Amino acid sequence: MATRTGFSAAVHACPLPMSARSSDNGASVLTLLAFDTAQGALSAAILGREGVVAYRFEPRTRGHAENLMPMLEAVMAEAGLGFADLDALAVTIGPGTFTGLRVGLAAARGLALARSLPLVGVTTLEALAEPVRAEPGEAIVAAFDAKRGEIYLQTFDANHVALSEPMLVSLEEALTHVHGDAFVCAGTGAGLLAAALAAKGIVARLSDAPAQPDARSVGRLAAARLAAEGVDAFRIAPAPLYLRAPDAKLPGGIDPFAA
Repeated sequence: MATRTGFSAAVHACPLPMSARSSDNGASVLTLLAFDTAQGALSAAILGREGVVAYRFEPRTRGHAENLMPMLEAVMAEAGLGFADLDALAVTIGPGTFTGLRVGLAAARGLALARSLPLVGVTTLEALAEPVRAEPGEAIVAAFDAKRGEIYLQTFDANHVALSEPMLVSLEEALTHVHGDAFVCAGTGAGLLAAALAAKGIVARLSDAPAQPDARSVGRLAAARLAAEGVDAFRIAPAPLYLRAPDAKLPGGIDPFAA
């Protein structure tokens, strides 16, 4: 099986209008709404100058479409904010389920257009790795169980700098893409991968970080990118990261992100 890696630009570039609240100075972004619908959970967080202001998380394999907006409204209410108070948005772009990605990206794109906000896309593997703390000499491996004997995989150094592209590989192939002597594994595929590494005599431990993407991590990664690159770097709506073609097709084979 061929390894599938990289970003799939499945949507046309869609410039987002500029908000009067945002400038090209990332440091001016004080209030950010982040959310995730891409894997086996639903989460949302508001981040401000002092960190996480409001947060919701629930395991969920279906019903993202019906429950996303009520969750967003709940975190906004907890923070005492309205959508007009936001400076930026962040959302996970995959890899993940076709339906989950469609729900999250459509909502994020709609809010960004309605409020003229910059929108930062964060991969689920980056979000998974963000809270993981590596010991000296360890590399971080973020892995989701993709079923069918495959895993979504990406490796990072101890400072969370990516060492590989996101990829979809068989468990056997995964062993050829992790290089080093010691690893800390996170995600729903962590147990599978750690056992396979251990069978080869490679030291691998399981992280105690959440096994699903978390909106707080999405928000922290997005805030760092906004500060480093400025809000104008995020005026184009992010494309979903598809490493596996969807099993279900819309009528006529239409890609919902193509318009």
